Amino acid sequence: MTFGAASALWAAIYGGAGAIIGSFVAALVLRWLDKRSVLTGRSACDHCGKTLRVWELVPVLSFVALRGRCARCRLPIDPVHWRIEAIAVLIGVAAGWVAGPDGWTGALFGWLLLALGALDALAFWLPDRLTAWLAGAGLSTGLLGHAPSLVERIIGGLVGFGALWAIAQGYRRWRGREGLGGGDPKLMGAIGLWLGWRILPGVLLAACVIGLGFVAVRHVLGHRANGQDMVPLGLLLALAAYPAWVLMIGMAP
Repeated sequence: MTFGAASALWAAIYGGAGAIIGSFVAALVLRWLDKRSVLTGRSACDHCGKTLRVWELVPVLSFVALRGRCARCRLPIDPVHWRIEAIAVLIGVAAGWVAGPDGWTGALFGWLLLALGALDALAFWLPDRLTAWLAGAGLSTGLLGHAPSLVERIIGGLVGFGALWAIAQGYRRWRGREGLGGGDPKLMGAIGLWLGWRILPGVLLAACVIGLGFVAVRHVLGHRANGQDMVPLGLLLALAAYPAWVLMIGMAP
């Protein structure tokens, strides 16, 4: 099998896994926001409560086939479902393409970031439990010998957390109010445990550029920025961190 064919095969495998994982992540996000457990109860319509049948649970395709509405009550299905499922597929495809059989590491990184980014986008919330899973998985893959080295990961975790924590403390002393959420430094530390310390400045810079782009688009659409506006930094860090992993692995010798 040629390199290109092997990459395509692993991309398809992890992309398929992403569809399944994405469905779970979407359920986790929406149920956590509604203070429900993702581990109990069968999948049901958010409006009428009817249990979904197998053909209504196919990631992305069911949403398209049903035209975005419940088959029973005809009320709209939350688009968060198909959006998270589609992104999870893309995460799996990218991980499989650049890392082959070891793509599970990057896919896991991306899927955890997806859950955290979605929660931050929807509710400005980065659950400590989920961030701890991300951090623990980063350490575990380092212990298994995956690049970067465990030492670089540990330094990255300390630098990532410390840098944002210092910025948050400095802003609070300067302006007399909170500028960063308490979960942002923890997320940056967890990202450092995956990427190592060398790439973290680029991740933070990319997150800031994405955030400025977001503000610029809102301005063009007529939404003027002010000092009270909130920006989901966790989402921006997630958007910057996963492509950084893809580039790091793709450019590795």
